[in-house]
Amino acid sequence: MRTPSRARVTRGRTATALVALATGLTLTVSACADAKKAEPKRKTFEFSGEKLDVRAHGNPTDLVESDTENVRVTLWFDEGMSIGSSSTTWELKGDTLELDASCSGFADCDTKFRVEVPRHTTVLRDGRPTNLKG
Repeated sequence: MRTPSRARVTRGRTATALVALATGLTLTVSACADAKKAEPKRKTFEFSGEKLDVRAHGNPTDLVESDTENVRVTLWFDEGMSIGSSSTTWELKGDTLELDASCSGFADCDTKFRVEVPRHTTVLRDGRPTNLKG
């Protein structure tokens, strides 16, 4: 019985690794998440306070004044290729608005929030004063 040479074994392993790498790159490139392409989801929260603390946990979040009496939130969340799980949180408790959208495991997610607040509301971002857009 003839055993394969060291060079032949190495070439076989290299070829296998290159095929795996190419497959992984193809999946990653073709399945990139893009929040701009996501269908927007909206929630409105009754709000009568004078101060709102928005805790976005590192997610991109636009904060804008609006002619509204309540807090309106729009979420764009796109989960590209994913082997794992995703979760979203958007809830108002008292004067704190919790916003989070994330993926775990081997996943590619892209998120964006937009928060519209009543005019003359003091807005904090993660407990610190912030300027509003709009």
